[in-house]
Amino acid sequence: MKRLAILSTHPIQYNSPLFRMLQDKDDLNLHVFFSKTWNQVKYDPDFQQEVVWDIPVFEGYKHSTFDADTITGKRQLTQAIHSFGPDALLVYGWNFPGHLHVMRKLKGHIPIWFRGDSHLLDPLSFWKKALRKALLTWVYRHTDLVFSVGTANTDYFLWTGLDAEQIIMAPHAADNDFYSSPPASAPSSKELRIQWNIPLDQKVILFAGKFEEKKQPGFLLQAWRALNEPRPYLIFAGNGPLLYQIENEAKTEAKIRVVGFINQSKMPALYRCADLFCLPSLGPGETWGLCINESIASGTPCLVSSRAGCSKDLAPSDWVRALDPTDVGLWSKEIQNTFEQKERNQTWRTQFLQRHAHQAFATSLTKELKR
Repeated sequence: MKRLAILSTHPIQYNSPLFRMLQDKDDLNLHVFFSKTWNQVKYDPDFQQEVVWDIPVFEGYKHSTFDADTITGKRQLTQAIHSFGPDALLVYGWNFPGHLHVMRKLKGHIPIWFRGDSHLLDPLSFWKKALRKALLTWVYRHTDLVFSVGTANTDYFLWTGLDAEQIIMAPHAADNDFYSSPPASAPSSKELRIQWNIPLDQKVILFAGKFEEKKQPGFLLQAWRALNEPRPYLIFAGNGPLLYQIENEAKTEAKIRVVGFINQSKMPALYRCADLFCLPSLGPGETWGLCINESIASGTPCLVSSRAGCSKDLAPSDWVRALDPTDVGLWSKEIQNTFEQKERNQTWRTQFLQRHAHQAFATSLTKELKR
């Protein structure tokens, strides 16, 4: 039986379904090592609140937790992984306390596999780009294989000096089953519309995420205001530094709803509540945009920034378009075009969800373990 160790900072809603899937494989012994304690991560500074997910993120897989912020914690984490005796170690991200330490200490003893979603889509000065490349070339010398989340991520890994043979495509995925077929106990989109006083026959645009400058909720508000009357409803779901600004804007608009942070169990209904989901992020650091995966799985079309990492993997379709995040007029035009579209290509959606699935990544991992 093969042994796989995974190093991640803490349990998150995006990865736990994959970990459970790997745990259920009869020919695999999995152990997940977390480098941060729950007390270190429960407060999200971007959401500006404690985040406690209302779906299981700790359950269904073997795991251990360490405090890699300390020298002792780094040493204990490294020793625990080594003692587990894995056939490979999959590291999620290097720029976290303890992660690069583990990669450096165990390289040559255990095959180091890597998962990250950085890209080169954000503009950088010549000198910053040169310094970044020098650092990253050194960092990735401590890896044997990397699992790329998409085209922009592959371009990034090649730029750092990795060989194409070291890069395995394993597209980013959400929990497609959860969003495509939510539990019967979950609220419905109809219930949410009634709760927020939105008529069932009205069109709705959704922004969901952190209210911060790089996500540009205010930009979406500008694009919405540029639409012809009667405008659709606009939902802002989330929290963050720009909350009060968005709330003040909403006071003068009868069709804007600011609904606060929405926990995971309600997210499928939130996406279904909308006729269009928008991610107008300017960056820097919009590494992928898993909300796009979630929205497509939920059956809601999207507009996404061309600065998001996923943008290079979205072939033109009637489900999603990548747009310049500085052109308000273009976003307003495409919002209108999306609402005028009556039918969508379900084959494209099905193929997208098959490519971007936890099962596909799990298959890639087990295939490499058997080599």
